Amino acid sequence: MPLGLVWVAGEVQGLAPPPLQLAGWYQQQDTALYRVSEKLDGVRAYWNGRELLSRGGHRFSAPGWFLAGFPATPLDGELWLGRGRFSELSAAVRRFVPLDDEWRQIRFMVFDLPASDLPFEARLSALQALFATLDTPHLELVEQRRVPDRPALSAWLAEVEAGGGEGLMLRHRQSRYLPGRNEDLLKLKRHRDAEAVVLAHLPGQGKYEGMLGALLVETPDGRRFRLGTGFSDEQRRRPPPPGSTVSYRYRGETATGLPRFASFLRVRSDEPGQP
Repeated sequence: MPLGLVWVAGEVQGLAPPPLQLAGWYQQQDTALYRVSEKLDGVRAYWNGRELLSRGGHRFSAPGWFLAGFPATPLDGELWLGRGRFSELSAAVRRFVPLDDEWRQIRFMVFDLPASDLPFEARLSALQALFATLDTPHLELVEQRRVPDRPALSAWLAEVEAGGGEGLMLRHRQSRYLPGRNEDLLKLKRHRDAEAVVLAHLPGQGKYEGMLGALLVETPDGRRFRLGTGFSDEQRRRPPPPGSTVSYRYRGETATGLPRFASFLRVRSDEPGQP
């Protein structure tokens, strides 16, 4: 298969999606009950002890040398290149044939031990003990801080965003790892984001004539709306195909429950067909 080819629909066999814990939104909960980390702008990944899987269950074509030294125990984390480098990362990890020069820059940032039934702080201690025995430059344990109060949380959020970071994640110190979306894992950002499935391409007008004008999308709960901003010219020439899942940013909701000021962010990173 040619070097650099990315996933194409129907050509990659995926496994069942891994049992990942998914985040709710921070709603002024008591910060002292949580450990807090930076929300990384990366690609979610699950190490099952043998293979590195995407959120949708696709196998990442990571080089063997990258995975050498990974432990036999499952790990939940994020493939990451650094702040502001999501597009480069997404292109690199979605290739059928991995490029060594790209993967040498990537780290698997680990933030949880999903197979353990211990509370989070005990899982964190177990991860710290595990990482003390590992010898690989491609694994890194995410820092989990204690933040005493909301002003300290707001100050750290402002610092992260000023440096080009995405936001913060809060994990309840006494929570078990529960697959699915729940309030034991929270995200905090200035702008909310969500996902929707592309239903159709709506044609552009004026300077966008002959290109994409907007995507008609549908949320998981059945709400449909047009997503018409946030696209580069290249994305308007080659828009996400119908059936793909896209992320969008928004500021609250209208009286009818639709996202207000919705703006395209990206195609979900484990979707096929978009380089």
